[in-house]
Amino acid sequence: MPRGDKSSYSNKQKRQAEHIERGYRSGGTSEREAERCAWATVNKMTGGGKRSGSGRGKAMNKGPARKGGRSRARTRGRS
Repeated sequence: MPRGDKSSYSNKQKRQAEHIERGYRSGGTSEREAERCAWATVNKMTGGGKRSGSGRGKAMNKGPARKGGRSRARTRGRS
């Protein structure tokens, strides 16, 4: 399997990466950098691509990539 091959990822992981990449792109990041950061985020959240066998030993973090409330707290302090 060549480097950069995404065939071992589940459909859910691919959808997550697309959504995260769109967020980076809307923030002004280049297309290549946005894709790289999106897959790095998916890897961090899920532990990488699919693995064979049951009981992989690494639990998936099902939490969001970012927690909400940060920007709201910033604006509250200024008023």
